[in-house]
Amino acid sequence: MMEPRDLFARALIRRTRPEAERREHDLLSPAATRSTTSRGRNLPEAPDPFRTAFERDRDRILHSKAFRRLKHKTQVFINPDGDHYVTRLTHTLQVTQIGRSLAVTLGLNESLTEAICLGHDVGHSPFGHIGESALTPYVVGEWHHAAQSVRVFEVLEPLNLTWEVRDGIRGHSWKIDPPPATPEGMVCRFADRIAYLTHDVDDAVRAGVIQYRDLPGEAIDAFGEPGSAWIGSMIEAVAAASVRRGEVTMDPGHLDAMNVLRDFMFARVYLRPDVDDQRDEVIAIVRYLVDHYVTHPDQVPDSYRHHGADAATAAIDYVSGMTDRFAIREHQRLTGS
Repeated sequence: MMEPRDLFARALIRRTRPEAERREHDLLSPAATRSTTSRGRNLPEAPDPFRTAFERDRDRILHSKAFRRLKHKTQVFINPDGDHYVTRLTHTLQVTQIGRSLAVTLGLNESLTEAICLGHDVGHSPFGHIGESALTPYVVGEWHHAAQSVRVFEVLEPLNLTWEVRDGIRGHSWKIDPPPATPEGMVCRFADRIAYLTHDVDDAVRAGVIQYRDLPGEAIDAFGEPGSAWIGSMIEAVAAASVRRGEVTMDPGHLDAMNVLRDFMFARVYLRPDVDDQRDEVIAIVRYLVDHYVTHPDQVPDSYRHHGADAATAAIDYVSGMTDRFAIREHQRLTGS
């Protein structure tokens, strides 16, 4: 008779990378991205014995310093008093959960999707999109967190990520053209919008800025009553349309309803007039810090002074990487206020 310890010893196996790659090949949808067909990394490196290339990227991002800083970066409400408001970190985790749900449903590469979603916002400035607006005058065109996220992982905290992960991070925002080259990158696009629209509505209601009855009827008609069911409804809308079309998408009716909701949130929450004074204060803080470090480049930490970068680039790298509270504290220290 077999001893119990022998039974337990055979209950677990050690999966190898080649076995994981075979499962990708055999089980994923035809449109899915396989790690074995990756365009690779900028610097060649030996493969991991147990993890696929995309699993390795996911783990690297999760352990990065830039990822850890997200816990003290604003999503919408600056320095909120309550404990339950969404931060950039909790937003990122919600995007990743939604992205993984879509990837599983559509037979796409979960690990690639997770890596893109986990890394999509690491380059975000302090104070959310107000911080982006504050930084734009210092660059040609528009300063955007997606490009900065790629720069973080390529230059400031180089992780030698695969091309597919970097491309998905680059193109996760709907403002960016061309869109991501992989369906997993497109999943992150939808997951990001689903996450911020649903949790930002909840935060705005919690803050007393809007009430659920204020929400546009098009959104209610398309996705049902607001709340936790909205996420599932939006995921289903993407999944159903994607299967019909053979690509990651959403049918025009649901997409129009989502855009109406987004326009409502910008008008009533993100750009509402009653926060103009706070917005001006935040922009002044960010620009003071950039101007200070441009004229005092020796005060920029070595980790943000990449070889060959000019003083303005180093200052922007440093300030954009700050958390909200660190930026406020540095401004107070430098101005004596």
